[in-house]
Amino acid sequence: MENELEPVDLRILEALQEDGRLTNQALSERVGLSTSPSWRRVRQLEENGVIQGYRAVLDRRAVGLGVLAFIRVKIDSHSAEEAESFAAEVIGLEEVVACYSIAGDADFLLQVVAPDLDHYADFAMSTLRRLPRIKEMQTTFVLKEIKRFDGLPLRFAGER
Repeated sequence: MENELEPVDLRILEALQEDGRLTNQALSERVGLSTSPSWRRVRQLEENGVIQGYRAVLDRRAVGLGVLAFIRVKIDSHSAEEAESFAAEVIGLEEVVACYSIAGDADFLLQVVAPDLDHYADFAMSTLRRLPRIKEMQTTFVLKEIKRFDGLPLRFAGER
């Protein structure tokens, strides 16, 4: 997506990151546009893939997911085919809430949630460890969330 974002687009994105349930009327008032241009800009941002969806932000503990872990995974081969195959398998694992292909001494970084340590251990040993092509896994457990993801810093969006 190489479309240039205008300042009003950034204001819209900031407002929607803060509250994705804003009505078009409330959004237009907040960003200083009338309702029709505001609605058109939001639709354009959606069509261009800048806005990819709207979700509720949940407290993982309140829904019974007390364990948060990051798992660094090395796979046997560095071929594109092997990496794509591993990624395709991971996408289907419900406990994996995010997965990144990374540079460095591992190939992938997985963010995993589980109700408790017993469930995590069962998932790691019975499901994840048994995926083909895994050479090595290293788990880091989160003891305390200091700052969780809460939206993108849009002040950098105009810099390219």
